[in-house]
Amino acid sequence: MKLSSKLILASTLSTLTGSALAHHPLAGAAMETFTHGVLSGVGHPLLGFDHLAFVVLVGIAAAYCGKLFSAPIGYIGGMLLGCLLMMAGVTLPLAEVVIGASLLIMGFIVMSGREMSSNMILLAFGVFGLFHGSAFGESIVGQEAGYGISVAVGYLLGLGAAQYLIAIGTALVLRRAVSVMSAQAIQTRLAGAVVTGVGLFLTLENAETAAFAALGIG
Repeated sequence: MKLSSKLILASTLSTLTGSALAHHPLAGAAMETFTHGVLSGVGHPLLGFDHLAFVVLVGIAAAYCGKLFSAPIGYIGGMLLGCLLMMAGVTLPLAEVVIGASLLIMGFIVMSGREMSSNMILLAFGVFGLFHGSAFGESIVGQEAGYGISVAVGYLLGLGAAQYLIAIGTALVLRRAVSVMSAQAIQTRLAGAVVTGVGLFLTLENAETAAFAALGIG
């Protein structure tokens, strides 16, 4: 891999992780307009490192399976459906646990260098996307001021557009940085290892929270 390609990849990852630490576009204020919904939809995936890591993984898988633009649609579709279900009052069980597991499972598959068919990738990302979307839905459903149709539409558009662009951007950068794009490429597997680490951390954190709750601690 050329030095310039390494710099491009490092710069992109730095930008993504830096964005995750940025302040919310609305500074915690309630969403009241279409624009508020769009800004909040764009900001939430960047603020949640678990969601951001999974979207980056979607882009990586899209790059090596050769479905650059279509593979992320599986995740985006599932994510938007999960969000709509939450808005309709349907709460998916153990969403946070499944989100952690999604990073752990998919990260491990990418880290292992195993090839996955396009259909399997679409199915897996679609199913896991439901739970990521459910978590996103909590943000808009939970605001005390309520929300209108325009806010909901803006929020969904912001969520979908931001995450699709992140996935596509990741795929494009990776394909430029790696001379031979495949599941066995060391850069691809290293990225999978990082996401697996994030998933392991979240899974252990969820287990700790459940254990403390069972013991009546904290």
